[in-house]
Amino acid sequence: MTNFRVTGFEMAHWSDAADLFLAPECCYGTLQLPYQSRDEVKRKLENPPPNMHRLLALLPDGSRAVGLLALRRYEGRRAHSANIGMKVHPDFHGQGAGSALMQSAIELADRWLDLDRLQLTVFVDNERAIRLYEKFDFEREGTLRKYAYRDGEYVDTLAMARLR
Repeated sequence: MTNFRVTGFEMAHWSDAADLFLAPECCYGTLQLPYQSRDEVKRKLENPPPNMHRLLALLPDGSRAVGLLALRRYEGRRAHSANIGMKVHPDFHGQGAGSALMQSAIELADRWLDLDRLQLTVFVDNERAIRLYEKFDFEREGTLRKYAYRDGEYVDTLAMARLR
């Protein structure tokens, strides 16, 4: 297990973050489309939506970002909740980057943002990610059938949430 350092996202690491968006394994496991240009990814990173908090998992020496987590707080009557999306570079799967990001996101949600509900969707065949989320007390709330079109077929996702 590597000792990853979690920080807020800074544009200095946009190129590493773009590598995550463009990695075929990350594209396959998330709702990202393939064949995005680095320019498109850079524009997304430069212009985040409102209420978005982005965390990076860095190598211990800070030389490279290997994971990105976005926590987006809802507004109005759902201001007590947020949605999470995460990517970890395939070279670092199973080494603790996802755990470091989830731990930091939960700390931010519980201790600083006063959020009662964190939610996410995950493809039903992404067993590694499901185990990670369950490790952090996310529970399965249901299956969203034909939720996304991926690699020529419709696939289901699990809706998962953690209630404080």
